[in-house]
Amino acid sequence: MGGGNQTYVVEFILLGLSQDPKIQILLFCVFLTIYLLSIFGNLLIIILIQTDFQLHTPMYFFLKNLSFADLCFSTSIVPQMLVHFLVKKKTISFAGCSIQIVVFLLAGCTECTLLAVMSYDRYVAVCKPLHYSTVMTQKVCIQLATVSWISGAFVCSVDSAFTLYLPYQGQNVINHYFCEPPALLKLASADTYNAEMALFSMGVIILLAPVSLILVSYWNIISTVIRMQSGEGRLKVFSTCGSHLTVVVLYYGSGIFAYMRPNSKTMNEKDKVVSVFYSVMTSMLNPIIYSLRNKDVKGALRKLTGR
Repeated sequence: MGGGNQTYVVEFILLGLSQDPKIQILLFCVFLTIYLLSIFGNLLIIILIQTDFQLHTPMYFFLKNLSFADLCFSTSIVPQMLVHFLVKKKTISFAGCSIQIVVFLLAGCTECTLLAVMSYDRYVAVCKPLHYSTVMTQKVCIQLATVSWISGAFVCSVDSAFTLYLPYQGQNVINHYFCEPPALLKLASADTYNAEMALFSMGVIILLAPVSLILVSYWNIISTVIRMQSGEGRLKVFSTCGSHLTVVVLYYGSGIFAYMRPNSKTMNEKDKVVSVFYSVMTSMLNPIIYSLRNKDVKGALRKLTGR
């Protein structure tokens, strides 16, 4: 399509994580392993929770949603990364770039809300155990999960609309390994102030608001645990909460670094490494941290394999 003397960009070139062919082969092996572990871990959790009646509880219901979001999240980014490690011309069409942005934002933003919902579930379980079954009813769980996906869809639609409606003419080299809004904005042929403000505002909604909820939940959980008489009970709660907080720090910390600061005109290597944490690593770590070391899940796995 013509735009004055310039043409609108129909494809982008992604610079990726490295230009060195030997390092690219090494990265291919590393990211393939991470992706396979992520797919296997998350699919296994979904199957176990779906098939084992004992895992039909609020905590595992939210975990199933989280695993599904993780599958969408990593699949929107990693397969294309793997192909680009093996080819010289690392291109992605404008349509492909748009789809990647939409799926990545939808799954990623939904995950932000789900992590906050899961912390609220832990808060009710630890701080109000006698009311747990009346507070966390099946209806409430479905509503909370639905709100998580709707909030993800809302932020995704705002971010992608502001990013993709900008004109892209001339420059088409993205210094990144996937189409991410902050990296794409740097190539826009128009003023990006409104788009940057939209991304920042959505970041406040989807990153800072859930983090505040999580901190309040954990403050109450820790206060309750400190008053516990049983050392074993204390240890169990700290173990569960410690797992959740590890993911929260990794995911939100790197997400806030990417989306909650002024958009500089250049994308440096540090930015790319930080985005690896929330775009690739957490999808693999979530199944390990949340449940594969959990005795209920291990029991369900033994039942499934007939051991």
